[in-house]
Amino acid sequence: MSTDSDQQAREQLIDLAAQFYDQFELGEIPHMSVPTRTKNNIEYDEEMGVWVYGDRESTRSANSVRGARKLLKAVYTIEFLANQLEQDRSSTLRELYYLSESWDNKEAQFSDQDESNGLIEDLEIVSGVTREDFHMRPEESGATIMGPLHLREQTRRGEREIHCQEDVGEGGYQIPNNPDTIEFLGSEADFILAVETGGMRDRLVENGFDDEYNALLVHLKGQPARATRRITKRLHDELDLPVLVFADGDPWSYRIYGSVAYGSIKSAHLSEYLATPEAQYIGIQPADIVEYDLPTDPLSDSDVNALESELEDPRFQTEYWEEQIELQLEIEKKSEQQSLASHGLDFVTDTYLPERLDEMGVI
Repeated sequence: MSTDSDQQAREQLIDLAAQFYDQFELGEIPHMSVPTRTKNNIEYDEEMGVWVYGDRESTRSANSVRGARKLLKAVYTIEFLANQLEQDRSSTLRELYYLSESWDNKEAQFSDQDESNGLIEDLEIVSGVTREDFHMRPEESGATIMGPLHLREQTRRGEREIHCQEDVGEGGYQIPNNPDTIEFLGSEADFILAVETGGMRDRLVENGFDDEYNALLVHLKGQPARATRRITKRLHDELDLPVLVFADGDPWSYRIYGSVAYGSIKSAHLSEYLATPEAQYIGIQPADIVEYDLPTDPLSDSDVNALESELEDPRFQTEYWEEQIELQLEIEKKSEQQSLASHGLDFVTDTYLPERLDEMGVI
């Protein structure tokens, strides 16, 4: 075994499998209960400041053929993960799906990747171990950091020290799958700007925004991967840096902000580990569309439905979000980050962001 945490993760997985055997011995039908992963079963945890699962549960029970298959797949997966940890290997979520094709019991094989992904989430919840500690990786997200941050990363080839401006190219430092292998050695950053799109991230780098404002630019690359959310939270907590989310002005981008700040519905069991409730939304706001007369697209029916759903989403039930969403429904428009270029390529770094950062008391 490579580390004590690997050993602990393996033991917790084996303990979970042992519970099924104990249920057999007691004459009970084997079962496993997990929280229902829907927005109707998330609630605000006042102490942690994040959204977590409530009391509603779903039970995977062998009292039906379908339930028995689910538990069989869980046992096979637990065995695979335990062996993987013993051998100090890792695999991707996609590989797990294909690996199941080689299992000797066809009933244990997954029908699609959504099924195997869901089972990994179930195992995280009931074992209290994250998939990163299972040595399970997503497909590469490619998310990066650019800015005045000095860190040490533990890799298979040993430790390496990196400065996220001086030792990287224009692409920045690529965030590893497990950011807990990183040690922050020092930073001159004043805040974190989490940017949704690659085009806007590149514009900020080209314009030297990270240098001029001592900003850590974290490229979210759309809906952020868990590693991206984890390192953002660590940077906030350990370096006491404000977090600002800069995204498109549409309902799907507001959900990107929500996943950074409050956690996502699928990973609400890890909100304390992944979410940064102090994160603020810097734009594009519906109010910006009006104030700056930005180029827009009309809201689609799905956009309207998403906005109306967000008005009912507990993560967006604040005065700020209700005001912005209602304004967007009124003007019936959405706008992208790049629409700021209608005022010139330097407008975002010379005017928009400095003014917003000043309004928010960050600079």
